[in-house]
Amino acid sequence: MPDSNTLNGGQIIVDYLIREKVPYIFGLCGHGNIGLIDALYERSGEIATISVHHESVSGFMADVYYRVSGQPTATFTSCGPGSANLPICLGNAYLDSVPFLAVTGNVPTSQFSRGAFQELYRHYQADFPSTVQAYCKRVYQPTRGEQVPLMVRQAWKTMVTGRPGPVVLDVPFDIFKEAAAEETPRPEEWSANISSRCGADPDGVTRALEMLLSAERPVIVVGQGVRYGGAAAELLTLAERLQIPLASSASGLGALPADHPLSLGLVQRGGTYQANHACRQADVLLALGVRFDDRTASSWLPGYSFTIPPTRLIHVDIDPEEIGRNYPVALGLMADVRTFLRQMLAELDRASGADGPTAARREWLAEIDGYRAEWNAFIAPGMTDDSTPINPQRAAVEIDKAIPEDGILVSDIGVHHNWLLQFCRPTRPDSLIGSMGFGPMGFGVAGVLGAKLAAPDRPAVSVCGDGAFFMHANVLGTAVEYDIPVVWVVWNNYAYASIRGLQRGYLENRELATDFRNPETGEPYNPDFAAMARAAGVDGVRIDRAGELGDAIRAAIARGKPCLIDANIAGDLNPPGAGVWELPGIGVNRPAIGERYAPK
Repeated sequence: MPDSNTLNGGQIIVDYLIREKVPYIFGLCGHGNIGLIDALYERSGEIATISVHHESVSGFMADVYYRVSGQPTATFTSCGPGSANLPICLGNAYLDSVPFLAVTGNVPTSQFSRGAFQELYRHYQADFPSTVQAYCKRVYQPTRGEQVPLMVRQAWKTMVTGRPGPVVLDVPFDIFKEAAAEETPRPEEWSANISSRCGADPDGVTRALEMLLSAERPVIVVGQGVRYGGAAAELLTLAERLQIPLASSASGLGALPADHPLSLGLVQRGGTYQANHACRQADVLLALGVRFDDRTASSWLPGYSFTIPPTRLIHVDIDPEEIGRNYPVALGLMADVRTFLRQMLAELDRASGADGPTAARREWLAEIDGYRAEWNAFIAPGMTDDSTPINPQRAAVEIDKAIPEDGILVSDIGVHHNWLLQFCRPTRPDSLIGSMGFGPMGFGVAGVLGAKLAAPDRPAVSVCGDGAFFMHANVLGTAVEYDIPVVWVVWNNYAYASIRGLQRGYLENRELATDFRNPETGEPYNPDFAAMARAAGVDGVRIDRAGELGDAIRAAIARGKPCLIDANIAGDLNPPGAGVWELPGIGVNRPAIGERYAPK
């Protein structure tokens, strides 16, 4: 034990988290982290510990907590299988640029390379860092108490600067209790005074504005860089002043309110006709914090989502590795998106008479209105379909209408995610939250708990597939134990329906291992999720008609306690879109509306 004037490793970590104003730490106990838990016990009035029933839940909660609040939090897991359950959450946060500090316990330093219980030692002693180095920004492993203050402050700085992402602090058992220092590092002397909001090259800003002003068919495309950079207000101002239509990747939805006249909606394989058709015809494309992944870019096949070149691309991103990764650039600028937009607005102020649409711009916007009308006519039948099981398009629309404007919709991964992206109309950057890079099932099932803790006064609803909920049903217990009043809408289609759709679309209906059936009757099978919820102490109801779905969600939100809605939704339909997706060696699907664009 440390002497009375010295903090041990666990106390240093907890004190530093408190100094960084971390309100919660999420995790699961094990023999490898009881020293940290003991330090948390001492400070339980200053930082709340949330104990979960599976380690992945802690990671997803920390992830979504940040996406809603902008405040990074931390997780705690134990050595061996405890921390080995965490990489899926780390990978998800890493690809979506979300920071959280994962404090993982390890075996005592005196037992390194002796094959102690739960030690990974056959390649390198206490080798958990090798397990996760591809899933996070950095791994730190202090092996002496005196290293903890240095590594905890370095870990935090690494996590929040530049392109944010998760960091692992892997702490051997004895280091939690070993004397570390008399004082914890002060954030205000280290990470708190570091700004990563770099601006773009001033000449590049001037050139970017000139390209946009001279363009006849410009489009802005936004990704998560706008959301995390807090740049929505500046984006709206620039788009309105230049009258440039704006399309969103899945990560950028809500950066511009969906009902804004310049909003085109989702550009991707399952995106709207107006977004895809405008983007692929653009002469200049301003991309802000966009990765141009295969879904956004219709597998990079020209003429579906984008046609680069001849479209001239201006690509702005805080991470230069993303610029020029998938498309050549006419202008690439490394910058924080909000800083860049403020530079653009200042440059626009200096360019006298540059505001307002030209005749060519007005003609372009009128053409886009025509594309929007075609799309609205195309999707109209699904808006009123009242069949049972519930039409999935109608389900997405009813869910969207039922959630208040300040509500938070956290989507899991599955076919429902594609329907929600296409037919929900978020009005703010944190209205619709989903996993866009790694795509782990369970993200929305567990993440909604973090959303509610981050914004207690806002309704928080998870829409999750039956497959994902069954994997992570332990969240019911956590919601009851900590009185977290979230709502789960289980999109119950009795299948891993997104993958079954691929089998049907690409493999001539050769379905295997994708649906759930009773072995005796052959009928669709799932547990009674509503009854499962009630058994755990959570209100549970079953819904079979679209007209009842919205009312059930509104009633669940009004109760102010955890609720589950088991919604019987048709699994035979896939979301229609104006883009495509290629599975190499298997094929390319056809767009549901429109044709491949060929530049003249």
